[in-house]
Amino acid sequence: MKDTLVRTDFNFKGQTNVYHGKVRDVYSIGQDLLVMIATDRISAFDVVLPQGIPYKGQVLNQIAAKFLDATSDIIPNWKLATPDPMVTVGVRCETYRVEMVIRGYLTGSAWREYKAGARTLCGVPLPEGMKENEKFPTPIITPTTKEDEGHDENISKEEIIAQGLVSKEEYEQLEQYTYALFQRGTEMAAQKGLILVDTKYEFGKNNGKIYLIDEIHTPDSSRYFYADTYQELFEKGEEQRQLSKEFVRKWLMENGFQGKEGQQVPEMTEEYCNSVSDRYIELYEKIVGEKFVKADISNVPQRIENNINEYLNKIG
Repeated sequence: MKDTLVRTDFNFKGQTNVYHGKVRDVYSIGQDLLVMIATDRISAFDVVLPQGIPYKGQVLNQIAAKFLDATSDIIPNWKLATPDPMVTVGVRCETYRVEMVIRGYLTGSAWREYKAGARTLCGVPLPEGMKENEKFPTPIITPTTKEDEGHDENISKEEIIAQGLVSKEEYEQLEQYTYALFQRGTEMAAQKGLILVDTKYEFGKNNGKIYLIDEIHTPDSSRYFYADTYQELFEKGEEQRQLSKEFVRKWLMENGFQGKEGQQVPEMTEEYCNSVSDRYIELYEKIVGEKFVKADISNVPQRIENNINEYLNKIG
């Protein structure tokens, strides 16, 4: 796992700031540009796990780039270029402090809450008598706060507006974009024999205009089921075949870790990390419909630095 990129420490021409997120490092260039590096770090339960996953950054960055291009007719997005397999350069936006989570099915954390008796989620009423992985009559939006550190918290539309996180008018615009993006993602997944189960979108503003930012429809931000076995497994009450990061969460839970105080992350062996890498690559090939081409990882930091510098010099 020595070839995974788990930390960066670059100093680019014109650099004004750097932000190290859970899995991405974002470099500000001047006032207008962001250089986002998708590292091989992996997080679960809002905890960055101790080992990197080979090719994970490349998978996420390239899926996101493809979906940003495929949805640019719905909403403008921040992406300008991908000078390296793990890098996107884009427009700097003022980020909304909420993430728009949209769910087509009752699964994951929503199912865990429902099973515990909750019948509303982020102010949205949930029907009685639903089963795990059941499709909602229509997709529901269950936003979260966007925290720099610690856990993002569920929040309702009413609370978002009351707290002044987003104005009523702009929030309703974000809702419209969220439904339209989810519809496009659903259609694209269906063409590949997949169901887009749930996902999240982040938005920002630049010169008064709303932009789609960050990554979209990746296994870190989304959950996919295989369409051909969905109905049969649902009727039997069996676990769905899925492509998402949920398998990592389940492995952690089975090994006694849910991000709570005093809990230890189980040992992540090289064999385990490679198996996670294989799952990420499988999702790439399935959702994109192309063979994944592994980038040269003999010196990842040097490769990234060279490619970014070349791009920045080109745009002058």
